Amino acid sequence: MNYYSTNRQSPIVGFKEASIKGQAPDKGLYFPETLPQLDKEFIRGIENYSNEEIAFRVITPYVGKEIPEEKLFRIVSETVNFPIPLVPISESISSLELFHGPTLAFKDIGARFMSRCLGYFLKDNSKKVTVLVATSGDTGGAVANGFYEVEGVEVVILYPSGKVSPVQEKQLTTLGKNIHALEVEGTFDDCQQLVKAAFMDAELNRQLFLTSANSINVARWLPQQFYYFFAYKQWLRNSPSDDKGPVISVPSGNFGNICAGILAMQTGLPVKHFIAACNANDIVSEYLETQNLQPRQAVPTLSNAMDVGNPSNFVRILEIFNHRFPELKNILSSATITDTETIATISEVHQQYNYLLDPHGAVGYLALQRYLAGQPGQKGIVLETAHPVKFPEAVENCTGQPVEIPTAVQSIMKKEKKSIIIKTDFGQFKDYLLK
Repeated sequence: MNYYSTNRQSPIVGFKEASIKGQAPDKGLYFPETLPQLDKEFIRGIENYSNEEIAFRVITPYVGKEIPEEKLFRIVSETVNFPIPLVPISESISSLELFHGPTLAFKDIGARFMSRCLGYFLKDNSKKVTVLVATSGDTGGAVANGFYEVEGVEVVILYPSGKVSPVQEKQLTTLGKNIHALEVEGTFDDCQQLVKAAFMDAELNRQLFLTSANSINVARWLPQQFYYFFAYKQWLRNSPSDDKGPVISVPSGNFGNICAGILAMQTGLPVKHFIAACNANDIVSEYLETQNLQPRQAVPTLSNAMDVGNPSNFVRILEIFNHRFPELKNILSSATITDTETIATISEVHQQYNYLLDPHGAVGYLALQRYLAGQPGQKGIVLETAHPVKFPEAVENCTGQPVEIPTAVQSIMKKEKKSIIIKTDFGQFKDYLLK
């Protein structure tokens, strides 16, 4: 499989080079030249396969011959070695719980796969690699965990000061060793802009071996397809007569997650429809109404991992549909959910169904509930992307009850935060990297 830049001004590369570079030289994102089509018999018999076998079948066309099959199977097995259950909430809505990994968030899948791929690609590399990652919440912790103590790799995480939850901040600032946290006095978009500027800086790239661990990197983005296939496998067990698939609502910020789901659908996974569930940072909601994609400054919300005013991965969604708006609009709709509605949804779902949503899951749930109200007889899945313990104040205010704290979180909260505060100034960031 080869990859081209969405800006179409850079050379075609293979999976290895796309993974190592992260972003194309022309500032575009790498995208597969062709979309593989999965065997229909595999989809029909998906219940007969283990999660490891499913993940291997899904990712192999994108990797090609660049990782030996035995090694690739080991990588995907280590990537998906925790539960990803589909849990019924109501008669029409189920939750795909993506928070059972080591950092309690959906980013664990992509971060674990990418770290292992880079570890394989760089095992004989003499020059130390610097991984840059901007995070609005969960990406930083997942990347930190995935790359912790990986030989020959230094990780620099940029996060917006005061705009991530206490658990999220501890997960990305307490490991030390090869993990370095920069606390940026700005927004996630500022963090993301600093990372992008670093990749375009000639001096930095002469002196350092830079790559990205954000979902702009194909090795982070592509494996997010896995759990959509795992969801369908469980969906068939719960709804054996409905092989056309569910409606899927995805809490959406940088749009890498829902883009991976749409890619899975285009390669053969049965899905009726996708909903991009947005908070107040809803430029895609506006785009689907006006066909005008207008980035703007992100505003802080309870669902902080979605506080993105310029979602990088939406360009990949446009690529999937060859920029044909009617086809995109037929597959994808969007909803904007306020903080007030998010709080009310957490409270109502907990009272009515004894199920605890985090703020991101609540945005996804209400968006799905509203969509299904106009589609009698249809059922859907909401992606519960993070454990409620990451947002204790918001969740406890809604339910009146403390969130049970997992053992892993109890230990990390006692550790000392280690971060360096920087402004949204590229010169300061560049100096830090060079020193």
